[in-house]
Amino acid sequence: MTTFRTRFVRAATAVAGAAALVLAGATAASAATPRNGICEPGEFCLYYLDDFGGSLSDFTTSISNYGASQPSCYDFKSAGTGQGLCVKNDARSAWNRSSRSVRVYFNSNYGGTYDTFAPGTSGNLTNTYDNNASHKFL
Repeated sequence: MTTFRTRFVRAATAVAGAAALVLAGATAASAATPRNGICEPGEFCLYYLDDFGGSLSDFTTSISNYGASQPSCYDFKSAGTGQGLCVKNDARSAWNRSSRSVRVYFNSNYGGTYDTFAPGTSGNLTNTYDNNASHKFL
């Protein structure tokens, strides 16, 4: 025979379990989804045009070589001017939404002149404007 107390404990356990699942799902959903064309918290984003215009390409890791041609290059993902084009030598502005500084390099393999974006900063590229081949999270 099931008592009120037993039923209450079972119901409370079920509610607590459901709440834990909901919270776990909310945490996973709030994490950045790399390479989806949305500049989310935790990501570094490059834009095809000055002042964050045109299509963007979003990253959560360092990239040693953007690649120069489709289908193997990193491309601009979101809608707008530049969508589908390779990032290499075509980025003009950036937004660092990560918690680490990021450097955009003139050459592949993190070489040559660079622009550095501290966490939370954004702006037009200067040293690597339309001449960029890699970036590194510092």
